[in-house]
Amino acid sequence: MGAEEHRQQAGRGPVTVATVTVSDTRTPETDANQSYIAARLAELGHTVAAYRLIRDEPDQVAAALDELCALPGVQIVLFNGGTGISPRDTTYDVISRRLEKTLPGFGELFRAISYQEIGAAAMLSRATAGVYRGVVVVSMPGSPHAVRTALERLILPEINHLAWEVARRA
Repeated sequence: MGAEEHRQQAGRGPVTVATVTVSDTRTPETDANQSYIAARLAELGHTVAAYRLIRDEPDQVAAALDELCALPGVQIVLFNGGTGISPRDTTYDVISRRLEKTLPGFGELFRAISYQEIGAAAMLSRATAGVYRGVVVVSMPGSPHAVRTALERLILPEINHLAWEVARRA
């Protein structure tokens, strides 16, 4: 069965999402990424079941990942922030070690799209995705432009397909 048949079987029903902003400087009031993500998901009929704003500390990233992937009904967890190479960027390191299945194509496509928009600086992104405890986990950069790119070009076009795939039983 091809991708189009999978998309048709996945349908267009609502997907339940949890979101995490990883930032040492943002507050819930200044978290434009969360506002954008929540608004876009709601526009499309999806649900944001939980939101966390955490510092880029490995223990906080791990705790948020474990907590949100254990919430009943959550199908996808979206992280934004902490994917760069600075010493404070640890989100990728924590998430990539825990993923049980990886989706290398997400990071590859994100960087390819970003390259067309920002040039060689795209190589600095460690955007990644995969599956952890039966939940799709996506980790994208924290810049508002990067969040919009990842959401609009990669995540939303396949959100139902992603949720359907992990829900399937062999």
